[in-house]
Amino acid sequence: MNEEGELELREACGIFGCVATKNQQVPLDVPTVISLGLVGLQHRGQESAGIVTTYGKDVYQISKVKGMGLVNQIFKPESLEKLKGNIGIGHTRYSTAGASQIDNCQPFIVETMHGLISVAHNGELINAKKLKRKVLSSGIGLSTGSDSEVITQLLSSSPPNGEPNGPDWPARIKWLMTKTPTSYSLVVMHKDVVYAVRDPLGNRPLCIGKVLPGTGSLPNINECADQEAHGWIVSSESCSFQAIGASYYREVEPGEIVALTESGVKSVGIVERPDNGLPAFCIFEYVYFSRPDTLLEGQMVYTVRKRCGMMLAHEAPVAADLVSTVPESATPAAMGFSIESGIPYVEVLCKNRYEGRTFIQPSSRLRQLGVAKKFGALTDNLKNQRIVLIDDSIVRGNTMGPIVKLLKKSGAKEVHIRVASPPLKHPCYMGINIPTREELIANKMDEELLAYHFGADSVRYLSVDGLQTAVKEGIKDKGKAGHCVACLTGTYPVKLEW
Repeated sequence: MNEEGELELREACGIFGCVATKNQQVPLDVPTVISLGLVGLQHRGQESAGIVTTYGKDVYQISKVKGMGLVNQIFKPESLEKLKGNIGIGHTRYSTAGASQIDNCQPFIVETMHGLISVAHNGELINAKKLKRKVLSSGIGLSTGSDSEVITQLLSSSPPNGEPNGPDWPARIKWLMTKTPTSYSLVVMHKDVVYAVRDPLGNRPLCIGKVLPGTGSLPNINECADQEAHGWIVSSESCSFQAIGASYYREVEPGEIVALTESGVKSVGIVERPDNGLPAFCIFEYVYFSRPDTLLEGQMVYTVRKRCGMMLAHEAPVAADLVSTVPESATPAAMGFSIESGIPYVEVLCKNRYEGRTFIQPSSRLRQLGVAKKFGALTDNLKNQRIVLIDDSIVRGNTMGPIVKLLKKSGAKEVHIRVASPPLKHPCYMGINIPTREELIANKMDEELLAYHFGADSVRYLSVDGLQTAVKEGIKDKGKAGHCVACLTGTYPVKLEW
């Protein structure tokens, strides 16, 4: 929550894994690759981070570094030196289940009958309480409040059919997947294998990249198919690939289990969705969470957000002199609105990138100036202008009013708010901290009342159909694409269990 009391939508976390291939003249620095990968996923969680690596041959050992704070604060050169091995997984966290404390910092490590395993999780189990009771009733103790530890403990149990031929981790993972339909993307490390796992609904993103020798990066696997891999990586988002010289390989399919080893990448199992239904990929990955340069379902997030703005201009036109945005996540949508409407895009707000937090409690007067601390009005650009102000979403609605007031006080003639997503009306139980129905302003006011509340001349949202159309337009196989819009419609992709 920011100082003005507005709750920012936040994702649960980001996960990352890396395996170096064998017979390389210059070994891949796996701990550094993972730390750089986590920097690329920092927007998905800023509370804590951790890296776990394994090393050895017949007997494998684990090294780990975890801490509270940002990735670059935790993984200094001296801490990375403690991590050994050519295989590892990492995690950066924002808590949706379990308190923000070091005990809940992932990846989790647990000893099983077949050795140590380590698990990192993105998402939130819809039946976490039921599964926790199952774990506790079997005599297993839990040391954290995180549903991710429940996953780790369930994986340490043998599958119902046993393991007559030794440890069968794909079978264990499949058994777990039959117990909870969503929401999880996982990286599971055991000895010299990293398993990348996505729930059958595909609610959270997960993709695979190919690390190339040397420096720089290539945009896709087709341009480097003949190059030998220096390593393989798995990540919540592809935006983390370029900084480590990796190319996009493919997504982990919903319900798929992929094994990454020093020999390469292999699909080792699939768990089908009940009744052969469509996936339920979180549509807010496009709207807000994922970085604009990430690829999801074969399309770039920036392009989808731009299409949302174009659709918004088609659905909610307005006579105005310029289109602008609250910096800076809604900028692609504002560009799209400008293109479709023919109204020029002009910046009207300058963001103070160093406003940050303070340990000194400000006076009541300074608290009232909260928006002015974050933004400065570009008065030369907005004086006597009719402005279309684009935002990506509105949650509690505590900051939009002061922004409109700032713009009008600075000389704007009119301010028309356009939101590049539908009204948020329902909580999310799958890893996003959307608040209760009572806290969501869209449940209290319609568009006309919102305009009066904000001091704006009008407020319009993108429709649910408009959002879905903008998202699906760039997907090649549209018939197999499905998205979770529960926070917009109240229709959840699975039955909620408590």
